[in-house]
Order: sequence, then structure tokens, then C-alpha cells
Amino acid sequence: MKQFGKILAFELKNYLKNKVFIGITLAMVVLMAVVMNIPRIVEAFETEDTAVPENRPVMLVQTNHAEQTDTIVQAFALSFVDYEVRSTDATTDDIQAQINAGEAECAFVIKDLTAYTYYVSNLTMYDMNTEIANEVLQELYRMNAMMENGMTAEQAGQIMAVQIQSEISISSQGKDQMQNYFYTYIMIMALYMVILLYGQMVATNVATEKSSRAMEVLITSARPTSMMFGKVIASCLAGLIQLVAVFGSVVVLYQMNASYWDGNPMIASVFNIPPELLGYMLVFFVLGFFIYAFLFGAIGSTASKLEDINTSTLPLMFLFIIAFFVVIFSMSSGDVDNLAMVICSYVPFTSPMAMFTRIAMSTVPWYEIVISIAILIGSVIGVGVLSAKIYRVGVLLYDTTPKIGFIIKAIRKA
Repeated sequence: MKQFGKILAFELKNYLKNKVFIGITLAMVVLMAVVMNIPRIVEAFETEDTAVPENRPVMLVQTNHAEQTDTIVQAFALSFVDYEVRSTDATTDDIQAQINAGEAECAFVIKDLTAYTYYVSNLTMYDMNTEIANEVLQELYRMNAMMENGMTAEQAGQIMAVQIQSEISISSQGKDQMQNYFYTYIMIMALYMVILLYGQMVATNVATEKSSRAMEVLITSARPTSMMFGKVIASCLAGLIQLVAVFGSVVVLYQMNASYWDGNPMIASVFNIPPELLGYMLVFFVLGFFIYAFLFGAIGSTASKLEDINTSTLPLMFLFIIAFFVVIFSMSSGDVDNLAMVICSYVPFTSPMAMFTRIAMSTVPWYEIVISIAILIGSVIGVGVLSAKIYRVGVLLYDTTPKIGFIIKAIRKA
């Protein structure tokens, strides 16, 4: 335990003194500060004169029924607030000429309330004008039909203005997938980035010490298990410190700008994560990081050169990326209880992401959660001990890429 404590303190100190580590942390904090202050910054630059009506693009409206022209133009003006809607009696050729000359951006030539032609120079992918026009004309048609059947304009307007009230009742054990989607996505992305970043750092640090021959001295004075667990736990603590610094600053900045974010339910929901879900997030995050960090450390000890790290860790990275995409695709489909996700919930290399996703976005029996966490804890301990043995064998191998069979025999002899 004394050896483990010294190694842990030494490795953690190296992380906290690393200029790259400090630089990345500060850069992320500054970036989050800018993001969380965007509404305040935008408001500071906004003035009452920002929106100038005469600068709005012109929309021309031509109708074949003079008695309905004012009603249609008024309805279009209320619906197309970003346009200056003008009535016109020009021919279609003149309308097209005005659009080509840039005098108008678009035009609607309305034959009747059920048919029109939309004129525009370039139809962009995000042009929703026809959809809005369809709704406007549909409402006008319905009102006219009601009035023709004896209703007054006020009665027809009251019928058209009826608002449907609805409530959603979720069972006590059910989950709101849309609300929890953001929590889940943040956890998955954070785990993805931290494992790839710190796992690679663990492998690189081990390979660097091996190439400098420092390991030959350390391996004779300290137990491999103490060294491996010390390095991995130190990297985990460094990662947690970095995440606490970044997300802690985000929470503080959100509280300072809460009034500016009130209109954004997505941002507000992220900061209202249930305590139970936050606890599961920490458990699966830490255990998921440990199991991959141990494997990265073991692989780093077998690399003959520092340049071989990327190649050696590629299969492990592929395994993690495949698990990541299985979870992301399941989240996008809304079916997080499919067969692939259920299986992945019990496989230690995928359960940190898969089981947490199911807990957050579905109803999972408590015993399944307990089984998944128990398997994950046992796997972390087993992989950690196995990685320490591979570490002891790997650091003494130079100028050769050991095969799996050779490593297994060496571990048995050890």
C-alpha cells in the first residue's frame, strides 16, 4: 500500500504540473465561459435600431380576387414577419423581372384560396415559405367556408382560434427520453473523450518510461500491481479534476447567467439532472475509464517504440468506437432496449455506456443494474491484475513486438 501511495502521488503530481494538461484545462474553461455568456454578449450588442424595417426583403402578393386581396395580404404580413409584404397588380412577367433584378425576393401569385404559384430566384433547402403559405390559405379557406354556411366572421374566428390543451402523464417508473437524452449524450461524449485522451496518455507514459529504461529499475523496487494501479488511478483522478474544473465553471457561469438562458429549455434541463442519475453517471464513468485505462497501460508496456503506440492501441480503440456507435444509434432510434443494447449492458467493455443509456432513457429492473455493475467491478479488478502482469513482462521486452501466445506463456511463468 505504501508503494501504491507513493506511485499514485508521483503520477498525479506529474499530471498536475504538465503544461499541456494545464493549458487544455484553462482553454476549455475559457471556451465554456464564452459559450455560457453568449446570451449576455448578444444582448450587449443589441440595440433598438438593430432591426430596420426597410431592410427586410420584399415579398409580392398578387390575387385574382380583388375583394380578398386585403385579407390575404394582411394574413401574409402577420405570418411572414421577416418580409415586407406588398400587394401588386403586375403581370407574372413583371413579377419575375422584379425578382431577377433584386427588387423583390419572392412572390405569390394566388389564383384562389386553394391554388397559387410561388416565384423565387433560387429555392434554398431551408425555404419554408410554401409551407407557411399553405397554412395561411388553408385557414382563410376554412373561415370563408364557415361564413358561407351562415357563421359570422367572429364566430368563424373563435372556432379557428380554439387551442387544444394536453397533458402528458408518465408512470412513476417511466422516463422522459427527450429530457434525459441530453444527460445521456453529455455523459457518453465525456466518457468517449476522456478515455481516448487519458487512455492514450497512460499508454504513452508507460512506453516513454520503458524506452528510457527507467522501468527496469522501478520494476525491481515496486510491485507491478502497485505501479499499474497507481498510474491508472492517478490518470483517473487527473481526468476527474479536469472535468470538475470545466463543468464546475459551467455550473457557476450558468447560475450567473440563468436569467439569460430561461428561454432555452434544453440548456435549463441539463442543469436539472436528477441526483440518482448523476450517481449512476459517476459510477459508470469511473469504472468504464478504469477498465480501458488498464488495457491502454498494458498495451503501452508491450510497445517497443513510442511510435508504435497508435498501432498497438488501434484494436482497443476500434472496440470502444464500435460500442460508442451502437449506443448513439440506439439513442437516435429511441429504442434503447434492443437486443444489441441488452447484450452490451453486461459486456464490461460496453456496459458503462450501454447500461447507463438504458437507465437514463428506459425502465431497467434493479437487479439488472446490480448485475451489470457487479460484472463491471469484477472485470475492472481482473483486468487490472492481468494488466499488471502483462506490464511486468512487457517492460522487459525490447526491439520486438511480442505475440499474444508469448505473453500468455510469460504470465504463467511469472
